[in-house]
Amino acid sequence: MANDLDRRDFLAGLGVTLGGAALGELAVVGDAAAQDTPRGRIPETPVKFGHITIQSGPGAILGLPSLKGHTLAAEEINAAGGLLGRRKLETITADEAAGPEATVKEVKRMKLSEKIDYFSGVIAAHNQLAVGPVVEELKLLTIMTEGCIDRLFEVEVPNPHYLFGMTNILSADGVTTALAIANAWPDVRRIAVINPDYAFGRWFQIHFDAAREKLLPASEIVSEVWAPLGTTEFNSHITKTLAAKPDIIVTSMWGGMYVAFYKQALRHGMFGKARLAGNINFGVVPQAIGKDHPEGALAGVHSNYHFTYAPPGASAANKRFVDAYQKRWNEYPSYAAEAAYTGLYLFKNAVEKANKQAGGGWPEDDAIIRQLEGLSIEAPAGVVTIRKEDHRAFKDVKVGFSKNLPDYPFPVWDPERIMTIPVGQMTAPPTWPKPGKGHNDPSATVNWIKTWKKAGA
Repeated sequence: MANDLDRRDFLAGLGVTLGGAALGELAVVGDAAAQDTPRGRIPETPVKFGHITIQSGPGAILGLPSLKGHTLAAEEINAAGGLLGRRKLETITADEAAGPEATVKEVKRMKLSEKIDYFSGVIAAHNQLAVGPVVEELKLLTIMTEGCIDRLFEVEVPNPHYLFGMTNILSADGVTTALAIANAWPDVRRIAVINPDYAFGRWFQIHFDAAREKLLPASEIVSEVWAPLGTTEFNSHITKTLAAKPDIIVTSMWGGMYVAFYKQALRHGMFGKARLAGNINFGVVPQAIGKDHPEGALAGVHSNYHFTYAPPGASAANKRFVDAYQKRWNEYPSYAAEAAYTGLYLFKNAVEKANKQAGGGWPEDDAIIRQLEGLSIEAPAGVVTIRKEDHRAFKDVKVGFSKNLPDYPFPVWDPERIMTIPVGQMTAPPTWPKPGKGHNDPSATVNWIKTWKKAGA
């Protein structure tokens, strides 16, 4: 009992709220008209964006919503006259499924041949790491849909100028998963992990383990399986995992990989023998998950956004976005759709502020960048703020548990079991030393977690 009490106190200290947490009244986002009358002479030439995301293969059910969210925002802005009421948005797209080298080549082609003005998109962690330094070299102002992996802004681009990332940091994702498990199932002792074998999966596991050792000190990893990125055959992985007799299966698989995994696991009876927790398993287009998905599983959305939260009565911004997205694409939005949509509106807002501050005309990139730094906006996911220190967009962390409800033909979040956590409690402060600056830990957050007390200590 003492350990449980200490754990609850620890969670309360982190600001965790459970179920039906109010976000307060949010202003409606998506007002595409210019907020103030633009000043000076504004050219009428289009603004050209490049947008690269996963458009083919198993990852497409996670990546394509990024392009759809971007497109919806661009169409709304263009319908209202364009940026600053004059400049329409044009978008050039490409597929990142071929990997880092091909994605980097496409970014360079867009900039040098297609003459794009700005860039957005990029989902996969290994592509983020490759593209980040390149957009800085090209001096290409970039609103990256993801930008989640800690190493991007801590090692590869430690002093970003042109690069901005729109989703919560990946370390927060790993920490949140451990925290949610500790809160929901404090009796967990035997943990099996099944992750995709590339940067995203490895980085998730590093941070999940660091937090697990503090929050669930009596637990252990009894099986660790790494699946090749893009694989959809999991029978051998499932057999190995079940042989370890775990209490819970933890996974960072996403997209078509996750859908193939859970359906094959059902045939093996896996979820009758162990609980299930994913950090991004519900990050796909919602209809990709079937009603056969186990109920009560930790259903992560990369700690960012699920279309059912905040509910319509609590968030006009989210209701407007969900309605518009569903009308345009005949499906519900995912976290990637929301991130790309919000990212373009952040850019629009910064352009307007820069125009006003300069006294007129189309603002230079540096003027837009100055306005993006520290900018906050009322978004479908709640208040989103771009940290000036590292160009990361942050929002409160959210995670839920799967439940079949009569309103949807697929599982959604149980409205009574939603956790919201201030993101500042899930990741290192922006001023915390980065790797190589006084420590050699993989990330600032791993080093920061070392200062935590163990639950029950």
